[in-house]
Amino acid sequence: QLQLVESGGDLVQPGGSLRLSCAASGRTFSTYAMGWFRQVPGKEREFVAVIRSGDSTYYADSVKGRFTISRDNAKNTVYLQMNSLKPEDTAVYYCAARKGYAGINEYEYAYWGQGTQVAVSS
Repeated sequence: QLQLVESGGDLVQPGGSLRLSCAASGRTFSTYAMGWFRQVPGKEREFVAVIRSGDSTYYADSVKGRFTISRDNAKNTVYLQMNSLKPEDTAVYYCAARKGYAGINEYEYAYWGQGTQVAVSS
């Protein structure tokens, strides 16, 4: 069992930056693929980024070049550095995990956090 707790959401102006964190419980964090998803009210949750146990990463086209996912296995934490934020990045951001390999689909992930709100507005 893995428990995930996100933090770092805030209100930021367009063009600004935020770093989200997701702290995980458990002793085998390094063996999990960790993903970030986001959801706007009334819309389906969408994939943002994933980092796998070998540190390979993959991003949604909408955030490529602006967002960076990383992990610190010693701290059981995954990060999402978000730069050049746009109003359309406004959403609740969720951290998700799956042991082994995971891709871009929600159903691939077994564990989810409660989410953290990011609002981009002037």
